[in-house]
Amino acid sequence: MPEDPWESSPSTAVAAALRAARRDPAGLDDAGYVALLGADGGDLEELCALADAVRHDAVGDDLTYVVNRNLDTAVVGAPQARGLTVSLVQEAVALGATEVCVQGRLPVDAPDDGYLDLVRLVRSAAPDVHVHAFRPAEVADAARRRGSTPREFLLAARAAGLGSVPGTAARILDDEVRTLLNGGPDLPVAQWLDLVATAHEAGLTSTATMVYGSVESPAQQVAHLRTLAALQERTGGFTEFIPMPFVDGVNGALPPGPLPRGARRGPGARESRAVHAVARLVLHGRIAHVQAAWPKLGLELAAQVLAGGADDAGGLLLDGRLLPSAGPEAGRVLAPDDVERLAAGLGRTPRQRTTAYGEVPPGRLAARA
Repeated sequence: MPEDPWESSPSTAVAAALRAARRDPAGLDDAGYVALLGADGGDLEELCALADAVRHDAVGDDLTYVVNRNLDTAVVGAPQARGLTVSLVQEAVALGATEVCVQGRLPVDAPDDGYLDLVRLVRSAAPDVHVHAFRPAEVADAARRRGSTPREFLLAARAAGLGSVPGTAARILDDEVRTLLNGGPDLPVAQWLDLVATAHEAGLTSTATMVYGSVESPAQQVAHLRTLAALQERTGGFTEFIPMPFVDGVNGALPPGPLPRGARRGPGARESRAVHAVARLVLHGRIAHVQAAWPKLGLELAAQVLAGGADDAGGLLLDGRLLPSAGPEAGRVLAPDDVERLAAGLGRTPRQRTTAYGEVPPGRLAARA
């Protein structure tokens, strides 16, 4: 690990990197992006303004969002929960959801083809809903249970109605960092990348993510972005990039005892703004959309990163009334009116989107309060 990776870069290095980024946002060397990650004060404001201009040129001035419902397989994955699952999906669609997201490993007593059965069940409950499900570790688990390759499972899941997979559990794509964070059994970087690439090659899109603000260095953040950009150039399967701030015990866990030099227990606002802005620059021309993860950032900081390179507000995360606790982020819900107020403060136009950033048919637009 570097001696002091989060000491702000000298202003002269940041100024030189900003000049280069104005000419070619995605063309800096690693040292240039590392310098920008350390920007503060007026340099940070200049970086965010540049990233916002790149965002405008890339995707325009819509503030997009998707109406979705998260379901945890601990709730909906058991065979005896079929009736509840159908009711939860139908309730979500009645409330305006166009996407149902399912994450988590199935219970040990689920059938060998339980993952496929769950996709079929969701689609039988709502034939037009987009099913966004199964992180890389769950894809590996599904293939193991049914005795097939991940590719064979993903092709079967797509045929059953799976629309896309979450590119989560990426954390930082560095095996050293993944070893230091002991919050769960992380896949090695090579396997994570292979599973996501296989999903893309099977005709499924995915998100791309990064959990920042723990034990990684600025250079490792840049390397993570480079790795995602290279995979996108190969497969074209990423729909958006979602930077997520580290929350100890939630999306990872720091090792016990004294922290490694340069580690922190989550990022500050300065780092979050710099990470979103630099991501917009590095991924320019590769991944069009950068999402503000409002449930983890909070609305105030989400508005700041949306003013500094991000363009998408993510999902509304409907809870519903039937079983509000059925999703892993229960209690964190936005309404379309909340997005409209957020957009107004940014001078943007709110637009409900599909999972793939398409237009939602008028008859399926979420109702305003």
